[in-house]
Amino acid sequence: MAGNGERPGSIPLGPKGMGRDREIALDILLEILERGGYSHIILRQALTKYQYLDKSERAFISRVVEGTVEYLLQIDYIIDSISNTKVKKMKPVVRTILRMSVYQLLYMDRVPDSAVCNEAVKLAVKRKFTGLKGFVNGVLRNISRNKEGFTWPDDSVRYSMPAWIVSMWEKAYGRETAIIMMESFLKNKKMTVRCNFAKASKEEILQSLRNQGAEVSESGISEAVLCIEKYDYLEGLEAFQKGYIQVQDLSSSLVGEIADPKKGDYVIDVCGAPGGKSIHIADKLKGTGMVEVRDLTLRKITMVQENIERCGFLNMRTKVQDALVLDPDSIEKADIVIADLPCSGLGIIGRKPDIKYRMTPEDLESLAVLQQEILSVVQAYVKPGGRLIFSTCTINRKENEENAQWFLDHFPFDCINLKGKLGEKLDSAAVKQEYIQLLPGIHPCDGFFIAAFQKRQGL
Repeated sequence: MAGNGERPGSIPLGPKGMGRDREIALDILLEILERGGYSHIILRQALTKYQYLDKSERAFISRVVEGTVEYLLQIDYIIDSISNTKVKKMKPVVRTILRMSVYQLLYMDRVPDSAVCNEAVKLAVKRKFTGLKGFVNGVLRNISRNKEGFTWPDDSVRYSMPAWIVSMWEKAYGRETAIIMMESFLKNKKMTVRCNFAKASKEEILQSLRNQGAEVSESGISEAVLCIEKYDYLEGLEAFQKGYIQVQDLSSSLVGEIADPKKGDYVIDVCGAPGGKSIHIADKLKGTGMVEVRDLTLRKITMVQENIERCGFLNMRTKVQDALVLDPDSIEKADIVIADLPCSGLGIIGRKPDIKYRMTPEDLESLAVLQQEILSVVQAYVKPGGRLIFSTCTINRKENEENAQWFLDHFPFDCINLKGKLGEKLDSAAVKQEYIQLLPGIHPCDGFFIAAFQKRQGL
């Protein structure tokens, strides 16, 4: 069992209706909250393992896991306001049972409070905490009786966002914009995919998705980006299996649009896993040129290769390469270098909610320095007249605007004017002359930063 160090979902499951979905959710949450697992990876692995469960059961597991992680600060505040034993002092299994149960009490109206309390007690007993079943029952029933009366001491608890991030965003963008962003992170996110038009027409892709029961809507910004929901699981979609679609947020897809490759271009993506941006560029090259996808480890490159094989692009190759180590053979060879660099990931909290609890102000400082070190190396790969596209999936001026300016101050590149590059539908407030900063809730996508530079000629 989880308390004995086994992996999520390793417990024997009873028949349907015996709480197996809650047991699986408990094990996943223990792996994330107590052992430091990454929420999106652990949840995906578990859902793949339990693919045989009903769609409704898998949806319940996803909702409980994601919601508990998203609202963790708020949940802990509520438990601490009711319980004499504070959250940090509880046994990990009991703490996790209470956390996931409080989320159900507060945010899952279709689950009766009595059922939440009863199932939590059963879980505690099954996990050998029979002596604490009265404690679990008492805390949850007390919260159930008082749940309409809870108030929040500050925005950090209200939006379950660490106080230092709230402060940073309020200082950078003002409280109103910060609140809009934090509210956006707590809303349900639709799956977004980008179409590979070299593989199939938009009509074929839409028909394939709808034939399998997926509900499809347009992104409203990009013709190539669709929002899909109400499908069973991604890998079961014919459009995914045949490489017609690639999972990619609208914001990320804009890198390919701004790169704007020309036929025959040689493109190096220096931190390319899992390959979405590179596949987009290969698609735009229409079978010409070459896109070389690089990353630090064989594991990451294997992930890229799997996506390339699924999509079937022949103008792509991979290479294990540390972006911090200069590759002499690549100096001034690339028409375009894509530098989507390691970052704090604060723009994708809506999809990976545990990021907000992992990051510290010190991490932001070290990541900004790492970006500078990588840029110092990979800028050498750009031909005179070629371009470097610098992007991150975060909302932090030190990693974004300040590093873009640092790059211009240290290397022979000029900023490419991005005005008008994204079309009229995208709020022009996102596009400054020198860069694009997308903000969730303000713009219809994840938080994302893009700057584009051109290398001077005749130096």
